[in-house]
Amino acid sequence: MIARQAPLETIADVDPRPEPRTRTAAQRLGDGAEALVAERLMDQGWTILARNVHVGRHELDLVAVDPGPPPQLVIVEVRLRSSRAFGLAEETVDFRKRRHLRDAAWQMIGAGRLPDARPLPPLPPRFDIVVVEPDPPRLRHHRAAF
Repeated sequence: MIARQAPLETIADVDPRPEPRTRTAAQRLGDGAEALVAERLMDQGWTILARNVHVGRHELDLVAVDPGPPPQLVIVEVRLRSSRAFGLAEETVDFRKRRHLRDAAWQMIGAGRLPDARPLPPLPPRFDIVVVEPDPPRLRHHRAAF
């Protein structure tokens, strides 16, 4: 005989938050690369509005303001590669990834705010790719990459 579980009484009995997960080594390396890029951009006078912004099912690594001239709202995709054996990190941002980034960014821009409800500055958008190569850390910044 199979035992049945009691049904949940109300929707409040269900916790919609995902279980906290541990970060993999690759994710921790990616977090470090994003932190390094954010630090370097701030050293250049940029304002970092948000990191790891989730819009729908997609994530934007960095949302920032480049003071210019002209000032622009910049969506930054950070890529980390420890070796060039399988190509450049820039080559991993294929048409699907670009489409996902554009869709998420335009949804956020259309709302006029970040997902946490902070307002976005009314600036023209730009999409950049910053590649981090470790040992020693080197950055390649591709402005208006797509």
